[in-house]
Amino acid sequence: MTTAPLIPFRRAAILGTGLIGGSFGLALRRNSPEMHVVGWDKEPNAARQALALGAIKEVSVAAEAAIAGADLVYIALPIGIALDRLPAIAQAAAPGALVTDACSTKVRICSTASETFRGGALFLGGHPMAGKELSGIAQANAELFHGARYALIGDDEDPARDARLGAFAELVRGFGAHPVWLDAETHDWAVAIVSHLPQLVSVALARVVREETDETGLPVSLAGSGLKDALRLAGSPYSMWRDIAFTNTDNISRALDRLSRAIEDLQRRLTSRELEAEFDTANELYKILRNMQ
Repeated sequence: MTTAPLIPFRRAAILGTGLIGGSFGLALRRNSPEMHVVGWDKEPNAARQALALGAIKEVSVAAEAAIAGADLVYIALPIGIALDRLPAIAQAAAPGALVTDACSTKVRICSTASETFRGGALFLGGHPMAGKELSGIAQANAELFHGARYALIGDDEDPARDARLGAFAELVRGFGAHPVWLDAETHDWAVAIVSHLPQLVSVALARVVREETDETGLPVSLAGSGLKDALRLAGSPYSMWRDIAFTNTDNISRALDRLSRAIEDLQRRLTSRELEAEFDTANELYKILRNMQ
């Protein structure tokens, strides 16, 4: 397959300057210092902090003003807000611009984009598989995407058909990320298993531990680092996950059903040698994850 010629992005607009948008800006400024990066956030103080941290070069008071003249528009907003604003973003985007998002679910936003982006500007669904349990621009880091998978909605032939797609894939490779092309439905099924389910498991485990804790502080006061590791995701606020649950309900429900059956199997096998096989399977998966590059 021949590689499409890359087109340089000269001006980028980042809509949402929290953890992901701020980290994208920092990585962009480090790898492409000549690019002019404009930022907008519904919380003006977040955009001003992004400017102070060097994630952007300019603060815009309006999203449409940030988009005007940008050849790369990066939507790092909660998916509910992104969906509401997508028609206005499509209207404001320059004809040759690439508009991409970082939302955690893809079916809804890609479907909406197919209806609103009718020509000129091109929409590319995206999702960096990177983040922290804490949100906000103060947590932003230029290295956040390094070593992470970066889901792009389409197939690996698309960059040969449109240079903007190839340019963006190369951009995230420059951050140290690994682009993975797949369709929106497959993405939402996969992240329900490897991202959304672990989050809800952590929330459920936190509930059990909290409800079992008595007035003396036990059992929490006896906990070691293992519990803290298992509950790291429980530090994520509901505001980060509300729209994810709303836009990927069926896949998450299926994942929870699978987990429920797995827990029932463990209960039946607590005094059986079959429990060893469960541990063996878990150990094998952990080794795979540990060795992933």
